[in-house]
Amino acid sequence: MTNKAVILLSGGLDSVTTLAIAKSAGYQCFALSFDYGQRHRAELDAVKRILAKYPDVPHKTIHIDMNQFGGSALTDTEIAIPETPSDGIPVTYVPARNTIFLSLALGWAEVLDAEVIFIGVNAVDYSGYPDCRPEYIEAFQSLANLATKRGVEGQIIKFETPLIHLTKADIIKTGSELGVDYSLTVSCYAADVDGKACGHCDSCRLRAAGFAAAGLDDPTIYK
Repeated sequence: MTNKAVILLSGGLDSVTTLAIAKSAGYQCFALSFDYGQRHRAELDAVKRILAKYPDVPHKTIHIDMNQFGGSALTDTEIAIPETPSDGIPVTYVPARNTIFLSLALGWAEVLDAEVIFIGVNAVDYSGYPDCRPEYIEAFQSLANLATKRGVEGQIIKFETPLIHLTKADIIKTGSELGVDYSLTVSCYAADVDGKACGHCDSCRLRAAGFAAAGLDDPTIYK
């Protein structure tokens, strides 16, 4: 019997690499995306393109209006996307986003009787978000063990973070070896309606540097 896994799929570079890794490990994958009130839908459009390449992967998109309380440049259009690096946690951090996403993924995993949840968080080449760190994942794992029927009965749903200690270049190399088509993905915080990237935001800078360090052509289309 094939083991099931829920994969958080945003449409960005890291999440599609995570999907490819899970599939290569032999999991029956179920993709989960979130329409959470983000300032553009380019990543969600990218999810559709990506999953056209993986027709055997069932997919759900959950709608959450996190822009109702804002607090982030990604959910509040009155907060500008920064175009230069900043110290500390940037304004693109979305309060409690991964906690909400992982909680919902945990619920679906229990219903599916899945044993693993994959999330493409990274704590090396990243923007400094607190909910992308190993200690956060470890803490959430403890919560899941206590808060679910499976966990209480000794059938723990494990959180897998295969990218967490990789550089962006290593992530890109890994995905390329697994046949990922990065031209389908969108990483930009300020992408336009056609998915074209700004080339200036933190996510664009990390992505471009990753392709350069990997020695691979960057397929990103810029404005």
